[in-house]
Amino acid sequence: MTAPDSPYAPYRRTDGGIFRPPRAVAHRGDEFDPHSFEVLRNMQERHFWYRGRHRFLFRFLRRRAAPALLRGDAVDLGGGTGGWVRYLRTEAPDVVATVALADSSERALAEAAPIVGAETPRFQVDLMDLQWSARWDVAFLLDVIEHIPDDQTVMRQVRDALRPGGLAIVATPALDAFWSYNDEIVYHVRRYSRARYRAPAEAPGLEPAPAFADVDYPETTRYYMFFLSPRMLLRRFSSVDPKTLTEEDRRALFRRTHAVPSRPVNALLGAIFSAETPLGHWIPFPWGTSIAGAFRRPG
Repeated sequence: MTAPDSPYAPYRRTDGGIFRPPRAVAHRGDEFDPHSFEVLRNMQERHFWYRGRHRFLFRFLRRRAAPALLRGDAVDLGGGTGGWVRYLRTEAPDVVATVALADSSERALAEAAPIVGAETPRFQVDLMDLQWSARWDVAFLLDVIEHIPDDQTVMRQVRDALRPGGLAIVATPALDAFWSYNDEIVYHVRRYSRARYRAPAEAPGLEPAPAFADVDYPETTRYYMFFLSPRMLLRRFSSVDPKTLTEEDRRALFRRTHAVPSRPVNALLGAIFSAETPLGHWIPFPWGTSIAGAFRRPG
């Protein structure tokens, strides 16, 4: 049984509380391993990397979006179990009005329910076929499009889903120099540089989003996780060969390398990476293991 919900048309809410579109959603397991959701849920709650990422991206968002835009409708596309949505709801409830969660995995959306709260709309979506037209003011794509071979189609769908003047905040792994076995076990297709960001965003009709809050912050892209780069470079010299691993071996390696460190280590690394905000916003890092970009739909 479904019930129509006109504010989110053409999506309709099911008895399980998840909104679904008229056309069936294709969840592409080859682009993201569904067995990783439990690990990611724990990471998003406590891991130093996610804490540092959230702080940096929130500061980036504040400098890119006018308050009126943030008081509109926002959606986290490919948001998994809802760590970013919960961060915005708990850390910035007076800044961002409403953020919906969207993912292709029904399992992830079900696990997200107690994390994001019953009042947060949850959408099962196909990023290659969002089926929205001028619906959202802000769309987040955080560590998503690096999993998808056709990133331009995804960004074209995002452009269509944004209202004129709407903002897309995109974050991905950065720079081929940091490619390692980890990229392969988590099914990355590519890493991005500033130059590579232009094609998936500008070709579908998006444009770089100008700074709103700070005229001294003109760049529409920023590298971050700068302090992580030595550790990531060391991974390139690992003897691990993902091509020789079974699927079970991949999952075991993923769980081991993505486990939350011990409390003292996690706290120390958390303090180090929290320093990237505000440092990386005052003085742009020359490189980083991640990159963020801001793009808008003209209008």
